[in-house]
Amino acid sequence: MANDTGSTERSSRHGRKALVGSGLCLGLLGPLLAGAALFPSVASGEVQPMAHHHGSPGVQAELAQVRAATARFHRVEEAVAAGYELGWVNGAGNRIVAGSVSHPTAGAMGYHYFNAELMADNAVDAVEPEVLVYAPAADGGLKLVAVEWVVRSDKSNPAGVSEAPSVLGMEMHILVPPPGPAFWLTHAWVGQHNPAGMFADFNPEVSC
Repeated sequence: MANDTGSTERSSRHGRKALVGSGLCLGLLGPLLAGAALFPSVASGEVQPMAHHHGSPGVQAELAQVRAATARFHRVEEAVAAGYELGWVNGAGNRIVAGSVSHPTAGAMGYHYFNAELMADNAVDAVEPEVLVYAPAADGGLKLVAVEWVVRSDKSNPAGVSEAPSVLGMEMHILVPPPGPAFWLTHAWVGQHNPAGMFADFNPEVSC
């Protein structure tokens, strides 16, 4: 499979070949901020359409690898131990996307746990997603519902890349432009069925 620009650097650091391209996601704001203020496209009801080609054997095989690589993170404690934490600290020192992200009509994403090391290199390895997305579980805990590949764009803080990366054969997109975080992102709902599509940003069966 083809690797995204910079993914070989990450694979050498982690001792295995990168799977595919790049991709990411977005979410809610900082602890004391309202999501609508930083995420105008989310607040306005605009939802990025995603390709529905996940039924192809090649993509299914890649998704199986993603599920296997992230299986241990069904326990959020394992994710925290591996360096993931709720929200992301941006270049201004503010923790953003620290609450559950929802949409007025399309459903929700959930809570975003970012890996700062993976966010730092602006490269994507499909089996090492930058973000793990959790939703409330029936027992009061959190369940892993999706992974999100995220790359900082040239409008992010700190700035990243100007051209859209790709992952699993899809170009990533910016869901929340400035003054939001302006991340390139792609979701994959590997932990919960999404009637809107495997790679849709929001899931109508998830609530915050």
